[in-house]
Amino acid sequence: MSPGIRLLVMVVAFVSYGALEVRAQTRLNSSMDETAIRQVVQQVQDGWNAHDGKAFAARFATDADYVVVNGRRTKGRDEIEKGHTGIFSTIYKDSRNVGTVQSIRFLRPDVAVVHVEWNLEFRIGAETKKGHAINTMVITKDRGKWSIAVFQNTAIEAEGR
Repeated sequence: MSPGIRLLVMVVAFVSYGALEVRAQTRLNSSMDETAIRQVVQQVQDGWNAHDGKAFAARFATDADYVVVNGRRTKGRDEIEKGHTGIFSTIYKDSRNVGTVQSIRFLRPDVAVVHVEWNLEFRIGAETKKGHAINTMVITKDRGKWSIAVFQNTAIEAEGR
């Protein structure tokens, strides 16, 4: 094999190895980020089920946009905390909410769109009610930490309505 061809083979092998290493690292980073995002959703769920407005709101960005199931828009972590502290002491004081991540799509390495299906049980008087919703979150990574920048909640109607 001529020296020129040998050099070309070595360059191609080196570039190919580097590309494989970058893809493997990207998959590893994506997997770690996906795990971190799932933890964000779990912390939101845990805050709800502890009926703790501060814990519920903790993983939201300070300037988060939050649209509740009835279409009302709230701006900022402090307002999200305040609103949830209110509902946790009234209509949702005995509630339980379980979220299931349906999808995580990375728009960029530091921005993900996350869809979560929520199943809520709460009581009104002696009657147990159930709510079913899906929400879309835009979760962003800043200085290594993921937080919810946008939260849009939409009720899922029971079939036949």
